[in-house]
This record gives sequence, structure tokens and C-alpha cells, in this order.
Amino acid sequence: MTDLNTGDAKPTGPLAGVRVIDLTSVVMGPSATQIMGDLGADVIKIEHPGGDSVRHIGPGRHSDMGPLYLQNNRNKRSVVLDLKTDEGRDALLELVKSADVFIYNIRPQAISRLRLEYADVAAVNPGIIYAAAVAYGKGGPDAGRPVYDDIMQASAGISDLFAKVDGKPRQAPINICDRVTGLYLAISVISALYHKALTGKGQELEVPMLETMAQFVLGDHMAGSAFVPPLGDIGYMRLLSRHRGPYPTKDGHICIVVYTDKHWRAFTELVGDPDLIDRDPDFADQTVRTKNAELCGAYLAKHMTSRTTEEWLEFCRTIDIPAANVTTLEGLFDHPHLKAVDMFSVVEHPTEGKIRSARFPVTFSETPATIRRPAPGLGEHTQEVLAEIGEAVSERTGTND
Repeated sequence: MTDLNTGDAKPTGPLAGVRVIDLTSVVMGPSATQIMGDLGADVIKIEHPGGDSVRHIGPGRHSDMGPLYLQNNRNKRSVVLDLKTDEGRDALLELVKSADVFIYNIRPQAISRLRLEYADVAAVNPGIIYAAAVAYGKGGPDAGRPVYDDIMQASAGISDLFAKVDGKPRQAPINICDRVTGLYLAISVISALYHKALTGKGQELEVPMLETMAQFVLGDHMAGSAFVPPLGDIGYMRLLSRHRGPYPTKDGHICIVVYTDKHWRAFTELVGDPDLIDRDPDFADQTVRTKNAELCGAYLAKHMTSRTTEEWLEFCRTIDIPAANVTTLEGLFDHPHLKAVDMFSVVEHPTEGKIRSARFPVTFSETPATIRRPAPGLGEHTQEVLAEIGEAVSERTGTND
């Protein structure tokens, strides 16, 4: 178990030396800035006096340190500023002078009222990377509207994917739009930092959720609509099949992808139907099988109950068919592979006791990511950070006590 109650560990990641002023909350923005923090950046999380709303979601030892907050805000320092006051805004702009990145997911009209638009921030730091994470891009009729992940799943076609499978629109049980857009946000900021390293120039970025998710969803599902005029229906049929799996076995469930001709010949031989793809034109090749995904899935489902999950897994290993049993959420902590690569660790949080977290998943041979700080308490670093930019600022904001 690791003790992280000091926060003194030196960053070793590729973003060591980068300072990020983080005006994000909930999931999308904090997931992006945590990536930057894991990669070594000094992330200063600016919170209003009430704190990030996700602090209060889920069970916790303290009401403002819930698990969703803890899992998205490590490697950050928390500073409380009331940006509606001149003192709070002035302190923020002082911090901006020493920063490389300014990132927010406040609605555009609110950032305008706070007088923190790109021109305001660039006036004190012309080299700043100014990243706006928004729901809808400027120029469209929905710009400035509020959104949460549920709304975006409906807007970006994800809910309709469920309807195409089983007739009823539903929501994916994960904040997929927040997480995916957060990845695009982190990638975009890091790309802008690379450009700045080459040219010395900062810039303004806008990362809109709807545009991001539309591209993400249609990357799989453009299908016939990729052509003008369309050459077929929209949607990747294999992914939309009601019989995609996981499939019931004799004693549980399994996910199996019988994909290539080699896979199908091996599978059908095992189940006593060795000439299927030669005999039946609906199974003849990969293109045809994709069009007939429902039929192929039903064929697999019909045979999977003849053996146990382990028997199927052993068979799949022998001929290299991709397959896996169904891991429960709880089972992830005991997954043999994840245990072998030390995916999870338990750390001692200074106020919350033992906390389990998943490490940054990417390995670097020269600049490894690290977990140096646990998720901070509300305003835990206000005095520390403001002291770094001058005693006078601490006095004006009333934090020098």
C-alpha cells in the first residue's frame, strides 16, 4: 500500500513542467485533466466555494469526497476562488501568467460574464493554450445549451443504436460521451502544447461534445451512407445484431467472435457441420456474413449451450479464435491479467483512508506516468498555490491566515 499524504513525489511523466489551470467539473473535463496530471502536469483545479458537484455523488467517508470525484481528480491541487469577485478573478489571472494551459467546461455565456474569454486570458499570457470544452460548437443553433452525458447519448445517436438492436432507445450504463470527449480534449491540448514547443505560439481550442461524438459513432456506423448517393443502409450490421452475444453456455456465458473463414471452418467442424461455408451462400465469406449478422449470430447461439464456458475457451485458444468469459464489475479486481500487470493499487488517503484506484494504463520507457497526489480536499491547496504567485494576492483573496 502506498502513502500519498505528502504530495512530494516528483513528476516523471512527459508533461512534467507543464502547468494547467483547470476550471472543469463533473466528468468530461476532470477526466481529461487527470490524464494530464498522471502524465506529469501540475494541474491546479479551481473550484467555487461549493466545490465540484460530483464530490457529493456516491458513498463516502465524508460528504464531499465521493468515489466519482476521487477517481477523476488525483494528481491535482484544489484552489477555491470566487470568480464572481474581482479578487478571485484577479488571483486567477495571476495564476494564468505562470501557466501553459487554461481549460474549462463552464458554459460559454458564463465564461463571458466572468470576463475570462480567450482575449481576456491571452492578454496576460499570450502563449496560453486556451481550451474550451463545450456541449455544442459555436456557430450552430445549440451553442451554449446545457448538457449532461445522458442528453448527449440521445443527441449523438447512441440511444438510437440500442433501438436498432432491440426496438427501444436506451442509455449506455457508462458516461461514454464524457469519457470519449475527455480523451479528445486531452489529445487536443497535448497536440497544441507540441505546436507551441515548435513555434512558441499559443492558441484557442474548442472541443464540442456533439461534434466529437457524431464523428466517434459514425466512424463505426456510417456504412452505406459513406457514399453519395448511399450504397446501403446506415449502421454496421455485425455490431447491431441482436445475436452478437455474449452467448449462454452450458454453465454461464461467453463472448466469442468467429470472424474469418479459418475461424468458421474450425468452429463448424467442431459442431459437426464442416461444409457450412461451402454449402450455404449466406455464410460464404466475411462480406456476406456481415450482411447476415443476425443469421450468423443465431447459428453460434444455437451451438454454444452444448459445452461449458471453459470448454469453449480451451477450444478457442487452440485455434486462436478471440473469446472471453463475462467478467463482472467486481471481478475486474481479481482478473488474472489485470492482477499480473498491477493495474490496481490501494493508497492511503490523508482524510479518506484506504482508496483503491486504477493506474494510468499506458507505459512509457523513459517518462512513466505516476500517481503523486490523491484527489484533494476542497481548497486544500489554496494557500500553497496562491503563495507561489505572491503574498499580495493571498492577502487580497483573504487566504493568508
